[in-house]
Amino acid sequence: MKLPSYDCVRFEHVAAAMHRIRGGIVRTSCQRSHWLSEITGSHVHFKLEQQQFTGSFKERGARNALLSLDGEARRRGVVAASAGNHALALTWHGVQLGIPVTVVMPTVAPMAKVDKCRLFGANVVIHGAHIGESKQHALEVYGDLRYINGYDDPEIIAGTGTLGMEMLEQVPDCDAVVVPVGGGGLIAGIALAMKTMQPGLRVIGVEPKRCASYSAALEAGHPVPVAVMPTLADGLAVPQVGAHAFAVARHWVDEIVTVDEAAVALAVLRLLEGEKMVVEGGGAAGLAAMLPGGPLDRLDLKDKKVLVPLCGGNIDVTVLGRVIERGLAADGRLIRLTVPVSDRPGGIAELAKAIAGMGASVKDIFHERAWLHTSVDMVVIKAVLETRGFDHNRQLIRHLRGLGYETAKLDGINETKDEKEVLEALKAPPAPAPQS
Repeated sequence: MKLPSYDCVRFEHVAAAMHRIRGGIVRTSCQRSHWLSEITGSHVHFKLEQQQFTGSFKERGARNALLSLDGEARRRGVVAASAGNHALALTWHGVQLGIPVTVVMPTVAPMAKVDKCRLFGANVVIHGAHIGESKQHALEVYGDLRYINGYDDPEIIAGTGTLGMEMLEQVPDCDAVVVPVGGGGLIAGIALAMKTMQPGLRVIGVEPKRCASYSAALEAGHPVPVAVMPTLADGLAVPQVGAHAFAVARHWVDEIVTVDEAAVALAVLRLLEGEKMVVEGGGAAGLAAMLPGGPLDRLDLKDKKVLVPLCGGNIDVTVLGRVIERGLAADGRLIRLTVPVSDRPGGIAELAKAIAGMGASVKDIFHERAWLHTSVDMVVIKAVLETRGFDHNRQLIRHLRGLGYETAKLDGINETKDEKEVLEALKAPPAPAPQS
């Protein structure tokens, strides 16, 4: 596969886009996070792109692409495939500029994004299991319209580069930028702009493990299709990176890492609790990589000034609820306890009293008899508990063990060293009391 040249998008294109879109785009704020700087050990600055009118950075590229059309293309209108944010941005700016927009959205697109596209006046077509199938449908059925690729058109890449220019204006002495990666357009534009202006800056990309299309392209040397599995970072679930985006990004980007679902959920939770910000999974992927135990722990970012664009805040309320629960589980604050207790009156009450005495809260509880074969007078209790975290979990399991619940088990804890410590505490005898 012959790739475009890395200079298919140049810095002058980004500078022109910066001037072109200025009147229709929000200059979003960029602020240091005290709490997440403490947690990560870096000086973390968030670029708040969820402050754009449609809730994501996609407006930059969409407006630049629409303003670059000739008169005939504007009259006929445009078509795009998108899981939501590109569709929203294109629709909104199409309305402002009087350009008809058709968007083909996959069946997994969040309903909040689908409904907003319809409210903005787009012709919304739901088709395909993922964005790749949606794109194919758009090209086959709406071939007479100009197709605007949300991550690979040179005008889109140039538009996203304006985000990099803004970040350097706001934090000129930054050491690194950590960017979510889906189709590659965002990191291509940011890396091109920022490393042209500041060559010593490190540009690090982050993509979900369940759709690591950029990593696959790096390994193959060119964009290749990958399997798309459901992910909390739905906006990054692109089955194949764009050829233009990959050519540009490969030249400028320093490092690419992947994050799992637990890390994404925890990042959304940290932003909600610590920063009072609602950010979608894909938008929080950069922070997910920086959290303790994440893939960027091994890189030398401690005490460095790091920029992290929060790329979008469009998330269904129902999905947000599920993400919060997964984040609590990853944080050790939502656990599953399995323990046999007496099936006689008071057996469950005694367990509940022991749990309450340790300050844990029972969120859900049920019991099973049929699968406990060791004793006819025992019942297995399965409970979901809210706790204060891993230290509290260790104290809880030791306390239950000391009360005679020796076969109690904790499930559903994030696979970190803390989980191993909790499970080891189950096996080990209680620590002796210190001697006075």
